[in-house]
Amino acid sequence: MRGGIEIMAKILLVDDEPDFVETVEFFLRGSGYEVFVANNGKEGLERAEREKPDVILMDVMMPEMDGLEACRHLKTDPSLKSVPIIMLTAKGQVQDVKDALAAGAHSYVVKPFNLPDLVERIEKMLS
Repeated sequence: MRGGIEIMAKILLVDDEPDFVETVEFFLRGSGYEVFVANNGKEGLERAEREKPDVILMDVMMPEMDGLEACRHLKTDPSLKSVPIIMLTAKGQVQDVKDALAAGAHSYVVKPFNLPDLVERIEKMLS
């Protein structure tokens, strides 16, 4: 319990768009999740190592290291390879989805999306 809200799970949100991050982080915290933020794939790997999240939400297109490369790295780490990764991206072509799943993502959500639907998808990943 933190501040009267039961923390359900730790979520790592990896995205380089500040307004998007602020909106998603606010909604997830209000839904009871503990949220950690990283601004690119490289920083996401470092935060994942440190925080050991229950679910990772990751953009594809980011500076320094894109989400697909970060996803591939996460899947080679024995302590993180079982953590579900949901790609949140504006890239919505069939090949984009195939590339993300091949990199190790468990799910793929195209921006813009409905935040309650995202929480439902997170809950399914956690169950």
